[in-house]
Amino acid sequence: MIAIPAIDIREGACVQLVGGSVEEEKIRIADPTSALERWESAGFERIHVVDLDAALGSGDNTDVIDDLLAEANSSIQVGGGVRSMDRIDDLLGAGADHVVVGTRALEEIDWLDEVVSRYPGRIIVAADVRERQVVTRGWAVRLSLRIDEAVERLNALPLGGLLVTAVHVEGRMVGPDVALMTSVVDAAAFPVIASGGIATMNDLRTLQSAGVAAAVIGMALYTGALDACTVAEEFFE
Repeated sequence: MIAIPAIDIREGACVQLVGGSVEEEKIRIADPTSALERWESAGFERIHVVDLDAALGSGDNTDVIDDLLAEANSSIQVGGGVRSMDRIDDLLGAGADHVVVGTRALEEIDWLDEVVSRYPGRIIVAADVRERQVVTRGWAVRLSLRIDEAVERLNALPLGGLLVTAVHVEGRMVGPDVALMTSVVDAAAFPVIASGGIATMNDLRTLQSAGVAAAVIGMALYTGALDACTVAEEFFE
């Protein structure tokens, strides 16, 4: 299993939110490239970049993401409000290794089929989950779709992975929803990436034992609850 630091971008800054709420912003770093340099220096090989403003429909951070892609020495996966083929083309052309798609991919399976046919193995679908239900559009809309139904729908596609975020524990450092992740791993035909609640090395080892392919970590790294170098040394590709 590989550990992946998150760089969530809001208003041009690197931030960490609790439960996805902009009212509960706990971390703010003015220059996201400094976060990139910090995680690469610690030894991480892949970084997860999210445009929160684009995801929430309140603007975008295209220039910031372009700068990160230009500066990166690591593998970068980019998501947040990616809803068009043109944007996917631009991100992959700018150096992203994978593009993460969420809302439109889950609402329009025909569009997703077209995308993954064009870029097999390079598209990661993001499923944000609360009480086993998938939520979209910055966690504001609950779909009439359960995560197990989503996995069944996606299994036939050549995805690069499925990123499952347990919204109810996101940013709270209370431990991951292991039961959720285990059930997704058991049902999925592609790599599963876990996010939400990770706070300790034991949390990471538990996810690894459950068969999770990668874990995205935010708050625990930014607060120092997890030592970045120790995590990067144990969990790598």
